[in-house]
Amino acid sequence: MSLSFQDYISIKIHQTDLRLTSFIKTKLVDYNLAPEQNLIMMLLWETNGLTQNQLAHKLNKDKTNVARMAVSLEKKGFIDRIPSSDDKRSLQLSLTAEGRKLKHQILPEAEDFNAKVCSDFSKEELDELNRLLTKINRNIEKFDG
Repeated sequence: MSLSFQDYISIKIHQTDLRLTSFIKTKLVDYNLAPEQNLIMMLLWETNGLTQNQLAHKLNKDKTNVARMAVSLEKKGFIDRIPSSDDKRSLQLSLTAEGRKLKHQILPEAEDFNAKVCSDFSKEELDELNRLLTKINRNIEKFDG
């Protein structure tokens, strides 16, 4: 017996991702940030000075895609792209004063969003969801790469 459309876990995850992304996109529009650009900013707020390659790895994104987003963030005045001191071929991304200031505007929105999305979950349920999503990602890695 074959599965129906709604029975595929990948469909449910994709639909959830679309809804989450759509919601956060409306929150970020006032800050001139796309959701994927916000992911780069969040990582830089945690660890300023990451290279484009490090960001690509952390986000599981193509290096070209990350480079394009970095150029856009630089044009917006949120980051500077400078040659890495370790490897001159690699570009390190550093927050500008404007990029650091943005953190205090965006993070409260992100935390509020996360609280709303997770409001009906217990800590144990969130831990289990994290465990299951990690397991799905590991399963994909087995077959993908």
